[in-house]
Amino acid sequence: MYPHEDAVTGLLRDIRDLLSRGPDEEATDEILRLIGVPMPGNGLLRDARIYSEYLPKAKELIFTPEKRHLHLLWDAFDRSPLSLSVNFAFPFRRMIACQLFSTCGKNFCAEGDMRFNFGQNLTVGDDVFINRGLFIDTKAGVTLGNAVGIGDFVRIFTHSHGEANHEERTYAPVTIEPYAKIYTNTMILPGVTIGEGAIVAGGAVVTKDIPPWTVAAGAPAKAFRERRTEGNTGPALNHMWLADGAFQDE
Repeated sequence: MYPHEDAVTGLLRDIRDLLSRGPDEEATDEILRLIGVPMPGNGLLRDARIYSEYLPKAKELIFTPEKRHLHLLWDAFDRSPLSLSVNFAFPFRRMIACQLFSTCGKNFCAEGDMRFNFGQNLTVGDDVFINRGLFIDTKAGVTLGNAVGIGDFVRIFTHSHGEANHEERTYAPVTIEPYAKIYTNTMILPGVTIGEGAIVAGGAVVTKDIPPWTVAAGAPAKAFRERRTEGNTGPALNHMWLADGAFQDE
């Protein structure tokens, strides 16, 4: 049993109740206080705006006050000492994700410093695990299928700029299909689909689709062999990310 588990459970319950209110401004202020990173003054939360609201896509992907508050809570949490308490951090991020993402499946686990610009354009399946330092440019939409695992400091992009005119932008969604694994420091470029069960080696630059059940590496990444599954598929692949399947028990 984790130390102070009763206190952690009680705090999570209080925050869940506050999140059920949207969260509105008052609830967001209280959650920030509870996690140890309060806004330093009255009215600042009402007037605060996040970076993504100044991006062109914000004209289409409108930020309601509630969406803004959820984004702010997600990013602010990594400035809190509580973010170091894993038995609080995983459930807290999961609660935020379930309201902020387009879809968030069961058993979602995210370590610290996961960043995205439009949470409402992120679709996440069941049993997805995110290591620390992930950046997802979700402007055109990103889908992570069931049991996807993403390593540290991965970068996923869904847009690019024109060379002659920086204000010309092209957008293309990224899909990572179920049971794929993306290892450390990989970069995935717009419009890519990584097939079911594929493995992308660390440091790869993925510019084109990766076929299902293959292993790919390099810059640009190319599939060079089939994944060794020994006949296992689906849950038999044991995509359990922590000891004894911790935090994957929904």
